[in-house]
Amino acid sequence: MIELTLGDLTTETVDAVVLPANPDLLPGGGASGAIHRAGGSVLARECAALGGCETGDAKATTGGLLPARYVIHAVGPVWRGGGHGEPELLASVHRRSIEVAADLHCVSVAFPAISCGIYGYPPELAAPVSVGAVAAALELRREVELARFVFLDEGLRRTFAGAAKSLGVRIG
Repeated sequence: MIELTLGDLTTETVDAVVLPANPDLLPGGGASGAIHRAGGSVLARECAALGGCETGDAKATTGGLLPARYVIHAVGPVWRGGGHGEPELLASVHRRSIEVAADLHCVSVAFPAISCGIYGYPPELAAPVSVGAVAAALELRREVELARFVFLDEGLRRTFAGAAKSLGVRIG
């Protein structure tokens, strides 16, 4: 099941929270910084041991002080106009996040709008890619029963809801 909700990723009571990461897995701004602050210094220490992460991929740490057991550090693409593999990389990072969650025996995972912040990916273009990739990944990795997209504003939630509707993806 896919849910779309307003909220704060740092307070989500799911098995894993997806953090929109940079390739060095260093604490950043926006959702990344908020999750690192809420999770505590353990996240930065565990990230340092992972050796970075390629764009389109995801790696996990414990949840530190967060309610979630795990943080999945997901490196989405920087928007460069759409002709540099951005849609494929955005789909990949969502698929990989579900795969990592499944490998950790997670039943539920919460996502932000990966790459839609400082990375500049237009939400109206990111939404169908993100929702479509998560829906397809959930079909393959059925042990993950819930993927919740968590947004800070209603406009972004509506954009993702519209994409889900146009793709025929049922939202719970």
